[in-house]
Amino acid sequence: MKIGNLEIKLVIGDITEIDVEAIVNPANTLMIMGGGVAKAIKIKGGTEIEREAKSKAPVPIGKAISTSAGKLKAKYVIHAPTVPYPGSRSSVRNVEKAVIAALSEAERLGVKEIAFPSMGTGVGGLKYSEAAKSMFKAIKDYSKKLRSVRRILIVIRSREAYNEFLNVLKSMIK
Repeated sequence: MKIGNLEIKLVIGDITEIDVEAIVNPANTLMIMGGGVAKAIKIKGGTEIEREAKSKAPVPIGKAISTSAGKLKAKYVIHAPTVPYPGSRSSVRNVEKAVIAALSEAERLGVKEIAFPSMGTGVGGLKYSEAAKSMFKAIKDYSKKLRSVRRILIVIRSREAYNEFLNVLKSMIK
């Protein structure tokens, strides 16, 4: 899908293996990387990512911070909270705020390509369709403010989730 000069692409894969400038961690406000995407990033990228993120905590929902990406292919990890505490539930509004905060941080960093996981669907408990609607709405609403970001990958772990994201994307194009 294209919105102006912005390309949005759905990909099935592992966000820790994606070769882009920045990947997004749907964090908690305390920056504890104990589960889900955060844990995968910490395991593959190294504990220094969590250490660096925690040094900037707490980070409220609606704000984002960036850290180095350790051993990952990406240059940065953008930590955008979707939940207040580890293990707590997310909301459609929290995901929307987190996506906008991550895009704002990506712009600050000057990155051209950023990869998001399905925000708020793991520990956060949102349905894939809810997350997809929220993510696409935030991207669309914020797209006019993007100057450096030209490509957004949404990296989905399963075929089921991919299909739900694709259906939401198709319904938004109509």
